Amino acid sequence: MGERPTILITGAGIGGLTAALTVASAGFDVVICERTAELSEIGAGIQLSPNAGRVLDSLGLDAAIRDVAIEPDAIDVMSGVSGGRIASLPVAAFRKRYGAPYRVIHRADLQTILAAAVNKATDIRLLLGTTVEAVLPRGGESFVRLKGQRDEVIQAAAVIGADGVWSATRERITGAFDPEPVGRTAWRTVIPRDNIPDTLPTNRVGLWMGPNAHLVHYPIARGAAVNVVAIVDEVWDKPGWNARGDYRRIAERFNTWPAAVRAIVTAPQGWQKWALTSVDPGGRWAEGNTALLGDAAHAMVPFLAQGAAMAIEDAAVLANCLKASPANIPTALAAYEAERKPRVMRVWNAARRTGEHYHMTGRMAGLRDTALRLVGPRLMLMQNDWIYRWQPGSPGSAQD
Repeated sequence: MGERPTILITGAGIGGLTAALTVASAGFDVVICERTAELSEIGAGIQLSPNAGRVLDSLGLDAAIRDVAIEPDAIDVMSGVSGGRIASLPVAAFRKRYGAPYRVIHRADLQTILAAAVNKATDIRLLLGTTVEAVLPRGGESFVRLKGQRDEVIQAAAVIGADGVWSATRERITGAFDPEPVGRTAWRTVIPRDNIPDTLPTNRVGLWMGPNAHLVHYPIARGAAVNVVAIVDEVWDKPGWNARGDYRRIAERFNTWPAAVRAIVTAPQGWQKWALTSVDPGGRWAEGNTALLGDAAHAMVPFLAQGAAMAIEDAAVLANCLKASPANIPTALAAYEAERKPRVMRVWNAARRTGEHYHMTGRMAGLRDTALRLVGPRLMLMQNDWIYRWQPGSPGSAQD
């Protein structure tokens, strides 16, 4: 690492690693501080929409992602009441409309690709098993005391908190909003190829909508497994992301759903569950030379599959703002917040509304299904144009 200003990033998840790569490419040295001793991405699958894919492609990662990701045949919207298909969107339409693909990938595969790029970079240091002990502002920079395998103090031009929904960095920003429970839980499992029910298509994304719950499944690990996420209305506040889920509970929750769903729910050997928690993006993201990124700033419900995508977008915009004002970091971070907040708030609110639509009951659910059948796949895609067409630096990119 050279004499360039150093940016400290806390957290080596997808957002933190992507930010390290974008910020280094903008002319800064980067230190990533990760509290765990080894990288272990929480969760199994992730959906990569075109807006996120463009950023990763700009970092030269598209070929590596293409090797391990899957471009499904279609996204099927299914009725959790009748079992019938409500609508189907061919995934090839994404490439045709947006010039970039829609893919699904194992989170660990994406993290491995990002980490490999980070480890190759001479201007990025990844410190595992390391925490921030203190941040001491001095002049326009901060002296940061790190505790890990080797304690050290680094001089940082900025501290970027990419440390998730329970961010410690957020505590250093006056006016940042705290996490709030959503009143729903997510259940996650992976079904290996040998256990996949015959009724489950292995190269399609399935979205099942039903009363007070929905279920999503899609292929991962080059098609060797299917990722399943079920989200139910449930008040449960145990902390963490990996609580053991009793399969009898989730099976009972879906015992009146169509046979195909019951087969999915009872196929796995183990489930994990966690309480959905969100962070309102209306709070403050930046103060002085400290800023938040990804879930630390705006954790959102997963109903639009945009949580990781927003963190990846954040990374691109952060780098552009730092590059534009390298001599005035507070100005750069304020510009980053100002550009990102309107778009993220719109996505955050849209995700909440989408969750309400997925979990409708009775007459309202019937009207929803009829409307989806009538609009067809083309209009289904068009309603999210403003999400998928985004690219960093384009006019109006904050709110398109």
